[in-house]
Amino acid sequence: MRVDLNSDLGETVDGHPTADDAAMFRLISSANIACGFHAGDADSMLASCRLAVENDVSVGAHVSYRDRAHFGRADLEVLPAVLTDEVTEQLAALAEAAHEAGTGIRYVKPHGALYNKIVSDDRRADAVARAIAEFSPGLPLMGLGGSAAERAAVRHSLPFVREAFVDRAYQHNGALVPRKLPGAVLHGTSEVAERAVAMVSEGTVRAIDGRMLQVEVDSLCVHGDTPDSVEMATAVRRALAAAGIEIGAFA
Repeated sequence: MRVDLNSDLGETVDGHPTADDAAMFRLISSANIACGFHAGDADSMLASCRLAVENDVSVGAHVSYRDRAHFGRADLEVLPAVLTDEVTEQLAALAEAAHEAGTGIRYVKPHGALYNKIVSDDRRADAVARAIAEFSPGLPLMGLGGSAAERAAVRHSLPFVREAFVDRAYQHNGALVPRKLPGAVLHGTSEVAERAVAMVSEGTVRAIDGRMLQVEVDSLCVHGDTPDSVEMATAVRRALAAAGIEIGAFA
């Protein structure tokens, strides 16, 4: 068995990192690099792309609402046409950095409130998928399986990469528990590692209310800005290896 392991990186705020990027790049196979709208800037994008090349990690565009004030975690009202333009702007910025570093964008993963919005909002999901298809036809889109994002990817002939979160709690309907609620973010390395193995080998995850959910996963995410992200990613790698599951980039 084989699975991708991704993390949100390059998320600097006013030039200050929010994660131990150097350590995380050594543990993952795909990096979702902030494109400047919720975090990051030209310097951090270039630095992240260079780390990706050094560590043989695939570069993903971590696109967001234009929302540095809330780290991209506020659900903003944005017209679909405007959203398409904003996603395109972010893709162009990261593509320039990637080219300078000697690599390219291999996939796109929306961030924060935008990611959650296109789980159910077909119009905004279509706006995101349209931007990707027009920028680079066939570039994969990463998101939750069975979502509006997946439907939009199909409409625009984009490969869809199904993602599961080892460090976030799930609701009974398969959506993530909002960060503002208790228990939304998990911290125990052993619990996270066990969840990772179950997600890949059994296709299951336990929701916050105790019921068991079915999940389909191509890529597992460990958030870079979680305080113990390096320890969690290390534990996940060890647990997957012990279960005979190989880690490798999908793109």
